[in-house]
Amino acid sequence: MAIEIVNPGLASSVQDRGRPGYYAVGIPPSGAVDLYSALAANLLVGNEDGAALIEAAYMGPELRFTEPALVAVTGARMPVLVDGRPAPQWESFRVAAGDVLSFGYLEQGARIYIAVAGGVDVPPVLGSRSTYALGAFGGFEGRALRAGDVLPVGTGGGRPGLVVPEHLRPVLSRELDLRVMIGLYDHRLTPDGLTSLLDTTWTLTPVADRIGFRYSGGTLEWEERVQPFGAGSDPSNIVDAGYPLGSIQVPGGVEPIILHRDAVSGGGYAMVATVISADLDTVGQSAPGTRTRFRPVSMEQALEARAAAAARVRHLRTALTPPQPS
Repeated sequence: MAIEIVNPGLASSVQDRGRPGYYAVGIPPSGAVDLYSALAANLLVGNEDGAALIEAAYMGPELRFTEPALVAVTGARMPVLVDGRPAPQWESFRVAAGDVLSFGYLEQGARIYIAVAGGVDVPPVLGSRSTYALGAFGGFEGRALRAGDVLPVGTGGGRPGLVVPEHLRPVLSRELDLRVMIGLYDHRLTPDGLTSLLDTTWTLTPVADRIGFRYSGGTLEWEERVQPFGAGSDPSNIVDAGYPLGSIQVPGGVEPIILHRDAVSGGGYAMVATVISADLDTVGQSAPGTRTRFRPVSMEQALEARAAAAARVRHLRTALTPPQPS
C-alpha cells in the first residue's frame, strides 16, 4: 500500500518520536514537534509508539490512498475531509482505495498529525524515520514532502471508531503561559532585563518552525562587560556552549527564540531560560500571533509537571486500549 502526495500542504514531513542520543555530535532529535498528538494518532490506528506519520504545519496536505486504510488525524483543529465529506479528528476511521484525504482552514493550534495503520515505511536513519531537513536525511529523501511523492506504508491492524476522550486532547489557546527554568546564562541579564523577560507578554512572530519559535514585544538589558576571546560583539554572545532543547536565546536582547526539535546543538548565544519538557508540545502548537508569558518554576515543579505529563500519557493508553475478548 502507498500514499500519493497530491498536494503537500505547508511544511509537511515524515516524523516519528525522534532520534535521541546524537545531540552531542550535532544531530538534533527531530521527531514530532507535538509528541503527544503524534502518539495519540499512532495509538488510534494500532501502531507502535515510534511508527512514522505525517506532520503538517498550518495547512494540511491532500493525500490519495492506493488501497483501503485505517487513518487518524490529531493535533491542531482543522476540518478533515475524505473526498469532500467531513471526517472526524481524534478518532480512527477507514478510507477506501482511491479516496483523497484533505483539510479545511486551520482553526486552532498549528500542526496536525496523520497516522496510517502500519506506519509510513521509509528507511530508518540512526534509528529513526524522522526527517531532519537541515541535514538532508531521514524521512522521505531527507526533505519536506512534494506533490508526486509516493510514501510506502507498512502492514498494520487497528480498528475504526476509537476516540480520544475530550479531556485527553490538548487545550489549544492563543494566550499561553509557558513554564521555564531560569538559566543557564540569566546572569548575563541585568535585574531589569530578567524582570522584562518574565513580565512581558511576547507575541509569536511568523518565524516559527521546527528549528525555533521567535517572539517580539519587548527588549532585554544585558550586563555590560568586555567580551571574552571567542565571543562575538552581540551583547548576548558567549563563548560557544551546548543548547538544551527548549532553551531561550535573545540575540540583541530583542526577540526571544525558543529552540525546538530541529535546532542546532550549540552556539554562541546566551540561554537565559529553558522551557520545561512538559510544555514543549504546547510551544509546537503555537501559531503566529499567540501571546505568551514565561513563568519561572523550580526544578521540583518541573519534575512534577513531567510526572503529570507521563500520567496523562498512561491515561491515553488506557483509553485507547481495545477491550480484550472474554
